Amino acid sequence: MTSPDLGYWPPDDGEYRRSEVSSFIGTGDLVWERVIVDVLRWGVKTASGFTVSSTSSVRQGDRVDVTARLFGLSVVEPVEVVSVVDEPGRVGFAYRTLPGHPVCGEEAFVVSRDGDEVHLTVRSLTRAAPQQPWRALFPVLLIVQRIVRWRYLRALR
Repeated sequence: MTSPDLGYWPPDDGEYRRSEVSSFIGTGDLVWERVIVDVLRWGVKTASGFTVSSTSSVRQGDRVDVTARLFGLSVVEPVEVVSVVDEPGRVGFAYRTLPGHPVCGEEAFVVSRDGDEVHLTVRSLTRAAPQQPWRALFPVLLIVQRIVRWRYLRALR
């Protein structure tokens, strides 16, 4: 759904809240080599304050638990990697949420190269999870999601 393999993300059916944000990471081969390793080992999440139950490179079909800590609370977010892209100028992956996650949807982290410039793009599709209390807390989770997205964009610098 988040199409990490595509430079242009086509419109969807509107069933989810859609977000695509990008940031400049740096320039040159050293930056590129560092960030492609980081992104494929959950570095965007871990550098943003999450813990991830795996430190291995992502593979399609991997199921991991991402743990968010906020205001003294820990929330386990089960996810499954649904797509991995590893091309000369584009590297990243997408994961979908699994039952028990606070929201329903998909998120992608993609590092791309345009000449010497390296950029991180974060794409997400989100809707309320079916279970309580998350469904009732969805408006608050959308605010938290904006803050987390801002942290993602700074994670690999």
